[in-house]
Amino acid sequence: MADLSTCPPLTRASVVKAHNLIRPFIHRTPVLTNRTIDEVASTSRTAEELKGTPWEEAKPANPTLRLWFKCENLQRIGAFKARGAFHAVERLKREPGWEAGGGFTKGVVTHSSGNHAQALALAARTAGMPAHIVMPKISAAPKVAATRGYGANVVFSGSTAPERLAVADEVIATTGGRMVPPYDHPDIILGQGTAGLELQAQVAEAKAAEATSTGAPTAFLRAPTTAPKPTQNPGLNAIMTPCGGGGLLAGTVLSAQGTGIRVFGAEPSFGGADDCTRGLAQGKRIEAVSSLTIADGLRTPVGVHNWAVLTGQTPDSNGKGVDGVYAVGEDQIKAALRLLLERMKLMVEPSSAVPLAVVLYNEEFRKRVEEEAGPEGWDLGIVLSGGNVSLEGFSKLFPSEG
Repeated sequence: MADLSTCPPLTRASVVKAHNLIRPFIHRTPVLTNRTIDEVASTSRTAEELKGTPWEEAKPANPTLRLWFKCENLQRIGAFKARGAFHAVERLKREPGWEAGGGFTKGVVTHSSGNHAQALALAARTAGMPAHIVMPKISAAPKVAATRGYGANVVFSGSTAPERLAVADEVIATTGGRMVPPYDHPDIILGQGTAGLELQAQVAEAKAAEATSTGAPTAFLRAPTTAPKPTQNPGLNAIMTPCGGGGLLAGTVLSAQGTGIRVFGAEPSFGGADDCTRGLAQGKRIEAVSSLTIADGLRTPVGVHNWAVLTGQTPDSNGKGVDGVYAVGEDQIKAALRLLLERMKLMVEPSSAVPLAVVLYNEEFRKRVEEEAGPEGWDLGIVLSGGNVSLEGFSKLFPSEG
């Protein structure tokens, strides 16, 4: 990666610059809405539905929510990770001495079994440099094939983090390539934040179009109902993203600086994958996660740089970080996946469905919306982080009942 001393400050202005840098290489993915899911999210759960949950004795929350889905499952390589990878590579290309030092020959190195592997392979190929990707031997064959399909040299390792890092160090020593980590670096964070930047602009554009439209709704807009009130929020009240290593969530926090938009994270609770939720409660970053949650993209602990952003410890944050992180169980993630498929015809990977699951089933978050938003409710952006799930893998989540 670029030397930390040369990295831009972790601010919204830097996210804007990152977006200008990578715009030629990424898709401006669509933002979709769905009235049926809005109605489900804005309907109180029954006492029966709350039985066996931490909120069994509580009065069911009754929030009003209008959801806007940023479809990063339609991004290049099928995930938001393309944003960070392209930003990292483009920054390296502009590093003084990179070309003279043989950077285009030595290339880049990373360790990943999933979306970052494919994203860096594509970004490196586009830039005309090699990519050496360390992947665990147990990596899914389609992901290995996709990474190789983008031109990367795949090197296999053991499945544990120390084993992957050891092989990556060997590859770096052999090739002279530069390490591009999956999430724990300012350049990655800033690149991922461009999704939040786009989402904010797209919702503002859509709401402005709604206010003046007299025709039928499009796939991207709700039908206009009544003329907007002069005080009506012109854009989003809040954004929620999944949280694994924290690159997307931290970047989204930066993208919302100074806008008044709240930012929330969503995690699976299974097997301790809710490390950010627990870490924020304890006031200390949790350094290790060992979970087999179906949301396999969220099995990593939050990175050091990412944690600093989320807790408002960066120099330009003014103490403002993420507004909260909430967790949900495996069955709730599956229910959200099913709803996205059946109602929006979107097949996404389980990690992508975690924010919607929080919105629908985490009563703590739902109560917060009800209390802070009141009857007017919130326009809430949800980042669908990726869609790299095979048909076989998806079907295993919903086995036949026959």
